Amino acid sequence: MTTSLYRVIQPVTDIEAATGFYSAVLGEPGERVSPGRHYFRCGGTVLACYDPQADGDGLEDGWRHHANQYLYFAVSNLQDVLQRVIDAGGSKDGDIEDMPWGERLFYAKDPFGNPIAFVDEATVFVGAGGN
Repeated sequence: MTTSLYRVIQPVTDIEAATGFYSAVLGEPGERVSPGRHYFRCGGTVLACYDPQADGDGLEDGWRHHANQYLYFAVSNLQDVLQRVIDAGGSKDGDIEDMPWGERLFYAKDPFGNPIAFVDEATVFVGAGGN
């Protein structure tokens, strides 16, 4: 059996604002697939921005991200992406840094407070078993 991660849901409270932010940061417009879902192709995985109220689903118990529950994006130019995050209304959680496991990255938050991280694609680490 082969398993692959193909979609990740990112909760947002305003689908239009989310579309604007992630379009600016990722450099592509993505695709609206329902009133409350907008998909962005990120390699072999889709980032699905999801506004449950816009989709008519209600908030239920709401979203509860852990502070360290980051979505990680591999990018070719960290400094450019850091500036795009800020320009698009996100915030950085520190400067670009080198991690002990070898990745060069920065942590940030999208306009909805969701934790996101951007890693230099040349330093992506997926475990000792290989890249």
